[in-house]
Amino acid sequence: MVASGAQTIEQALLSRRSVRGFLPDPVAHDVLLRILRAAGNAPSGSNIQPWRVHVVRGQSLVALSQKLVAAHEAGCQPRPEYHYYPTKWRSPYIDRRRENGWGLYGVLGIQKGDYEASAQQHRRNYYFFDAPLALFFTIDDDLELGSWLDYGMFLQSIMVAARGHGLHTCPQQALVNYPDIVRQELQIPAHRQLICGMSMGYENPDAPANQFRTTRIPLTEFVQFHE
Repeated sequence: MVASGAQTIEQALLSRRSVRGFLPDPVAHDVLLRILRAAGNAPSGSNIQPWRVHVVRGQSLVALSQKLVAAHEAGCQPRPEYHYYPTKWRSPYIDRRRENGWGLYGVLGIQKGDYEASAQQHRRNYYFFDAPLALFFTIDDDLELGSWLDYGMFLQSIMVAARGHGLHTCPQQALVNYPDIVRQELQIPAHRQLICGMSMGYENPDAPANQFRTTRIPLTEFVQFHE
């Protein structure tokens, strides 16, 4: 018999997904604090807790959105501070990426080769998919890969904790495509590296993009038992 608490955690993990359409309903401040406080319990090597979080909402979110959208529409070349994706794609990763991309575009009715529609969908990142708040995450630039691994556990903890309050999230590397803009708007010092942004809010069930569901590989593809 699985304990009810374990069932709740499992449901939060299984229901977590990247939502790309939010309602304008605000997230209560005390709820946000509970989520961040819970996530702050994530493990880190020697308990150094390398995370730094910038919460952006209200007029600050509007101002940042306007500048990011303007940079995108002007055709400014994205200049993220690190390589998120492989410099050379290969199977099975390129296959999964294509399945994900064309699956989403299929739900949205975007045809292959429709670059304008693709650009419009990508632009939605900079509107934070209409979410009422966004989080930006930084790490001191002298920390090593181990701290980045710790950071991943912290980010997942935020997303799972958000589900416990009926909220959804969308982690977005695209939000740090123009780091100079983000740094200026949020007054982030040069020694802290931008990792990603994350939109958070209540799901808009009528947003077409939210009808898309990603697939997951079976355990047999990524688990090996040694007995």
